[in-house]
Amino acid sequence: MRKRLTAGLAAVWAAGALPVHAQTSPQGSGFPAPTAHTQQAYDPEADFTMRWTRADIRQILAQSHTATAVDKNSLPQALTMPDIPQDFPLINPNVWVWDTWPLADVRAHQLSYKGWEVIFSLTADPHAGYTFDDRHVHARIGFFYRRAGIPASQRPANGGWIWGGHLFPDGASVKVFGTAPMTNNAEWSGSARFTGGDNVDVYYTALSFNRSAPGGSDITPPIAIITRADGHIHADDKHVWFTGFDDHKALLQPDGVMYQTGQQNDYYSFRDPFVFTDPAHPGKTFMVFEGNTGGPRGARTCSQADLGYAPNDPYAEDLNTVMNMGAVYQKANVGLAVATNKQLTEWKFLPPILSANCVDDQTERPQIYMKDGKYYLFTISHRATMAAGVDGPDGVYGFVGNGIRSDFEPLNKGSGLVLGNPTDFSAPVGAPYAEDPNQNPRAFQSYSHYVMPGGLVESFIDAIGARRGGTLAPTVKVNISSTSTAVDRTYGTGGLGGYGDIPADMPAVGDGHGENGNSNH
Repeated sequence: MRKRLTAGLAAVWAAGALPVHAQTSPQGSGFPAPTAHTQQAYDPEADFTMRWTRADIRQILAQSHTATAVDKNSLPQALTMPDIPQDFPLINPNVWVWDTWPLADVRAHQLSYKGWEVIFSLTADPHAGYTFDDRHVHARIGFFYRRAGIPASQRPANGGWIWGGHLFPDGASVKVFGTAPMTNNAEWSGSARFTGGDNVDVYYTALSFNRSAPGGSDITPPIAIITRADGHIHADDKHVWFTGFDDHKALLQPDGVMYQTGQQNDYYSFRDPFVFTDPAHPGKTFMVFEGNTGGPRGARTCSQADLGYAPNDPYAEDLNTVMNMGAVYQKANVGLAVATNKQLTEWKFLPPILSANCVDDQTERPQIYMKDGKYYLFTISHRATMAAGVDGPDGVYGFVGNGIRSDFEPLNKGSGLVLGNPTDFSAPVGAPYAEDPNQNPRAFQSYSHYVMPGGLVESFIDAIGARRGGTLAPTVKVNISSTSTAVDRTYGTGGLGGYGDIPADMPAVGDGHGENGNSNH
């Protein structure tokens, strides 16, 4: 379930020299050729932004087929999330869980600490009186732990995670807002970086809401601040716990030029910091995050380059027609920032590394994933946030290039789709809380995916038919090879691994700065 900076989720759901790698669509296919992308790398501080174009995203439908009454799925099997059983177990009946990430170093190696695996999740209280779909304004970052090194087949059905409680002291995260008026304070996604000893730095999104009533309209726009808090991890032979996290430092707020503000758009996205280093740029630390293109909501600023059609493509669209359809309201981007001091307490914006103007409105939880000398950018999005005239399922989207800032090539024949929930494109979108009877009952089965070392992918269960989730989904495996990916259906049972199987790939040793290696493969 996406996390909109707005009241009422119901309203949201209603509402060069280098070789060119992208393939051309078959003649007579009824679809355009994808935009030509070179994968060329640029300096991270260069003024170049890869455009995920309408010509690119239309390759999803070009590769899809008419769903049958039996499968209700238009996607190729290689790009489809396997069906999750409706009788799934709960990680904890007293905690709703969604966005989840591991204890890791700045190279995204997942770490065990003194024999324990540790994960962090957005959590809420299922017994507090609000609905599952209202949980976002009540979100707190919590943590779980379990013994490391045990195969998923030997763990309890729910993954065996032990609830450790809220990570931050009560009232700590609200301090970054000063005297701003608010009715709710929430903690949203980010990344947790082990930096050596017992030190853990958490980068996350602090949110404040100022609303007329619970679930009501916004009195003032929500405030989103990318924030850092530092603490200490402790463990013995029985459990894991944390101390510290009392001081929270505001790092970044949108500038209104490259990254849209709440004053420009009540529905803006600014969240999900993923902090990492790059072996190609030693001594620097970077952050990718979700944003929207700066400027007033609905401004008619999409361009021919955002459409991305080759000259004389018979299936190209007219720019004014696209904007008149309302596509100007979808302007997602993936932002980039760089730390300007060694303490990583001061940061500056760099231009976005990806834009999706007139294509999509959300590129959530972006991450940089390095494999075989390539840089993969993964993000997640929703069918409901796609612009008019294009389509794609809830799931994972991916791009590959030769550096952090590249003319990224969308994976899988230029489309970008990596892992989608089974979806019937001929049926209405529906919503997790109001599924369309003609839609696949698993169109919302999983979301908020995170790609782990070895191509493992974890996520949470949102809705399977009438049953809501709020618990970790089975882990799946995606085989990544150059510009293509495919779900490994030999992994686990029919492609489904253990529920919430988020394994460490190395113990926490050294200074946490990736001296043990620098790739995710």
